[in-house]
Amino acid sequence: MNKTKRLEIFNRLSKAIPEPETELNYNSPFELLIAVILSAQATDKGVNKATDKLYPIANTPESIFKLGDEGLKQYIKTIGLFNTKGSNIIKTCKILIEQHNSLVPQTREELEALPGVGRKTANVVLNTAFGVPTIAVDTHIFRVSNRTKIAPGKNVLEVEKKLEKHVPKEHMLDAHHLLILHGRYTCIARKPRCGSCVIEDLCEFKDKTIY
Repeated sequence: MNKTKRLEIFNRLSKAIPEPETELNYNSPFELLIAVILSAQATDKGVNKATDKLYPIANTPESIFKLGDEGLKQYIKTIGLFNTKGSNIIKTCKILIEQHNSLVPQTREELEALPGVGRKTANVVLNTAFGVPTIAVDTHIFRVSNRTKIAPGKNVLEVEKKLEKHVPKEHMLDAHHLLILHGRYTCIARKPRCGSCVIEDLCEFKDKTIY
């Protein structure tokens, strides 16, 4: 995989996906932060169902903190690991209120200091809410990066570092969502839709399908 091929791959993906955006519903950096915390090992669709009911009632650190653990869990109990996620969200709201004037911090270090927020969540918030050219490597991005050979790596951090190094500068801001959406709808796990893939001739995956 060379520089020219990578550029063409991202040129085609950006043309095929002209509006690469998260599929999580949110209207503020705080709503996005909560949605991303909830999305760990859960689908965006499942998270949206919960937050569509939660946010009209509580969508600020103060209002969610006021719900308390039990109150919040009534809204998120359909999501996997809701007990742990709910507890982390209440703790995070308390920290935001006490240490950040109820605002979502804009540095990786401050974000990762929040309960329930790891490197991946921090990267999503930085990229999507604040326009920082970071890439949060989830299962889709990890699969696409290794399968196409855009940025092969043995673990998520290795893939993230290689993507930061190899993704063309003009595509860095959107690369995160371009790769996720491509992995979610075309380069799917079990039966990749190689036959209808816009980068099939550039991809270095050996076991291509005609589907």
